[in-house]
Amino acid sequence: MLKEERQRQIVRLLDTEGKVVAADLCGRLGVSEDTIRRDLWELDADGKIMRVHGGALSRRAETPSYTERGSLRVEAKSAIGRAAAALVKPGQLLFLDGGTTTVQVARSIPKTYRLTVVTNSPPIAAEMAEHQEVDIILLGGRLLRESQVVVGQETVEQIQRFRADLLFLGTCAIDPTAGITIPHLEEAPVKRALLACASNAVALATAEKLDTVAPYVVAPVEKLTYLVTEAAGEPMLKKYRELGITVLTA
Repeated sequence: MLKEERQRQIVRLLDTEGKVVAADLCGRLGVSEDTIRRDLWELDADGKIMRVHGGALSRRAETPSYTERGSLRVEAKSAIGRAAAALVKPGQLLFLDGGTTTVQVARSIPKTYRLTVVTNSPPIAAEMAEHQEVDIILLGGRLLRESQVVVGQETVEQIQRFRADLLFLGTCAIDPTAGITIPHLEEAPVKRALLACASNAVALATAEKLDTVAPYVVAPVEKLTYLVTEAAGEPMLKKYRELGITVLTA
């Protein structure tokens, strides 16, 4: 089968099924994993598909809503949240970025800790309201419904008034070369401001977000202190460790 024909078939499968797994494609198309990997890279670079860990998604598929994302991979997100929350110490000022995994961090922080939490996420502010010893500062701005965070210049200026001990950064895509990237342009300046104003940055990522790329760049991965994720295979995680990032697996 010629490369062009094979790639057209991959795109047709995605249009029909919404997602494909690289290992399945090897059997269906009768080619090696390296060949499939190259095909997916090329199709992603051409904007025809969205490459993710282990396969690809159709770019025509609708992005799940915040509520829908909250019901996906709950066990993995909870484990990542618990592992990330173990980095918190009493008396710290924390930035909690938006995201359904970051909510799990909020739920896992001990309720006896005295902390200051600054967040751009109304759902996280509501979650932290259960922590009676925590001073909660909810940033203002325009609500981005898709992510349930506030964005805009006002949000960035408010962030710049703080210096956080720890930032828990919600991630959509992270790659050693492409860096931290996101699907919504409006979030990029806010995430960059959070990174600039935090002594230590903790990225939270389920395995399917690793080695993937979204359209809008936030920052190089070297801006991170920690990456908290699932056990995704040592060859993949080694690339992040070699960049000086402490990788914690849940």
